[in-house]
Amino acid sequence: PGHVQLLPPQNVTLLSKDFAMILTWAPGEGSPPDVTYTVRYESQDRLEKWIKVPHCKNIPRTFCNLTCALSNFYVKVQARVKAVWGRFQSPWVKSQLKDYYSDVELAPPVLNLDVKENFIHVSASFPLPTCVENLTWKYELNLWEAGSEDKKKYGDHFRKDTVTINTTALRGRYCFSARALYESIDLKHSEFSQPVCVLLNHKG
Repeated sequence: PGHVQLLPPQNVTLLSKDFAMILTWAPGEGSPPDVTYTVRYESQDRLEKWIKVPHCKNIPRTFCNLTCALSNFYVKVQARVKAVWGRFQSPWVKSQLKDYYSDVELAPPVLNLDVKENFIHVSASFPLPTCVENLTWKYELNLWEAGSEDKKKYGDHFRKDTVTINTTALRGRYCFSARALYESIDLKHSEFSQPVCVLLNHKG
């Protein structure tokens, strides 16, 4: 009597995007509109122990940000999700394996320019989850005269570093752009940020 079959979530995928590790999925076919989802993960250093993710229990949305729930950023993890509706539950569906350290995908930093008379102080802010702030994020800065292809590179700077550039010899419109860098198994970097341009030593 009253046999309801709740189909499991589909396309269950562990994504690394913009410094975050996110599990995404799509509702199972014919899911009721008020279905909710519960997520757990397991880490390769503690197999067969599925760890609860308190902020992703009985949630209506179809994604779960796992970044700050992970106990170890250097081992592969796998996540799983099930659908829940009233007293019905679907089977769990597992994602593929990923680890934050080598799979992390970087977002471009946001540049802050502080223009003084003969100097510009450039700093970069990163849209980082708080739990990964202490990893060694760096950035690389490019400076060029607007319209020119000739870019001057300022290499590896740690995330909190400010780059000070002497502008006494620069006249006209100059642009800055930066990308995030991360040294894991190989060097990873983000796209470059949107250029920010300023007019320097403009008389009149």
